[in-house]
Amino acid sequence: MIREIAEGVRSGRLDPVVLVEEALRRADESQHLNAVVHLDAPGARKAAADHPRSGALAGVPVLVKEIIEVEGLPFRCGSAGMDEVGRRDAEVVARLRAAGAIVIGLSHTHEFAYGCTGTSNRVGPCRNPHDPSRMTGGSSSGAGAAVAAGIVPLALGTDTAGSVRIPAALCGVVGFKPADGTLPVDGVFPLAISLDHVGVLTTTVADAAYAVAALTDLPVGAGREPERLGVVVNEEYLNYTPEVGAAWSDAISGLSTIDVRLPDWAESFQTAADLQGPEAAANHAGRDTSRYQPDVQERLREAAAVPRSRYDAARTEAVEITAALDELLHEHDAILTPTVLSTAPPIDAVDTPSGAVAVRTSLLSNTRLANLTRHPAITIPLPTTGLPIGLQVIAKDNDQTIATAHWLEQRLR
Repeated sequence: MIREIAEGVRSGRLDPVVLVEEALRRADESQHLNAVVHLDAPGARKAAADHPRSGALAGVPVLVKEIIEVEGLPFRCGSAGMDEVGRRDAEVVARLRAAGAIVIGLSHTHEFAYGCTGTSNRVGPCRNPHDPSRMTGGSSSGAGAAVAAGIVPLALGTDTAGSVRIPAALCGVVGFKPADGTLPVDGVFPLAISLDHVGVLTTTVADAAYAVAALTDLPVGAGREPERLGVVVNEEYLNYTPEVGAAWSDAISGLSTIDVRLPDWAESFQTAADLQGPEAAANHAGRDTSRYQPDVQERLREAAAVPRSRYDAARTEAVEITAALDELLHEHDAILTPTVLSTAPPIDAVDTPSGAVAVRTSLLSNTRLANLTRHPAITIPLPTTGLPIGLQVIAKDNDQTIATAHWLEQRLR
């Protein structure tokens, strides 16, 4: 879809003014989802009217996650404790504009990207288009909801522990976290610099590959059809609900696969947490957190209590875990896991402390590893008659990740 839109604009067959007006209309019709926290109608209309009809993303309407700085737009990161205006475009936003995309506004984030549910934001929770009583996942909550609702065909998100892939899976779209360094984090409010990535959310794998290629000037997706396809067997990665289990089993039943045991789940999960916490606490040191959302305040208190010794140990352990996964990915074209262990939980499932912990564990369990090791990972929707369910692909590089995901996407259809 994205390539076709851009080709249509460049050829004169499609009018960027019409594309923007349609996106603005869809955003207005979807206000109940809370996916768009700031709609820049005047800026988008001006960009469309003045568009040179050039670029790989010519005329494509885009939403940018609100922790990514956009010149002249509010820079609040979903928080009542921050009220700034973007002084410049983040590097990835500058690349969007250079490629011809039109930024129509900002999408909802879990406050400061420090949460995986999308329920904590100065304007309230983001709602799942498939059932507004359910959460989108986070922290790129609005990006997942907006693409799923058809507001835009492309949204920029960030991913520190699964924040692109979780909402993509729960909302039924594609979420691609490329390898570390593929998309720049300059101008993104940091959560944990060791783990932060910028990613894209789209409706198809081809769109994700095309968008990343347009933002990097590199071809993406030149990998081969998988010959050695690994499937995770660690029990923690398969502790899914019956709905996810049924969709997962159906998806892999027709594939030729090899059982793979990923690096120890508990060690990997704790190592990532011990990196993320102190780095997040450092990023908020000196800020007045009194107006932060309660769950984010609590997480920052917990993060500040992690001793330096644990952080230093986590840095060493991360190198060892990365080497172990590198070895597995040298032996296999890609490794598959369920993306999230459940379908989208109800928004009120996080209203109690025990419920919040259970939800966070379910959402984060399978996505954290690829941030720790900085490998590319993508989630694609699985066929289901109920709420959306995602399948995650992890591979050694962007090309092989995309090639495997595209092959699976075609097979699953």
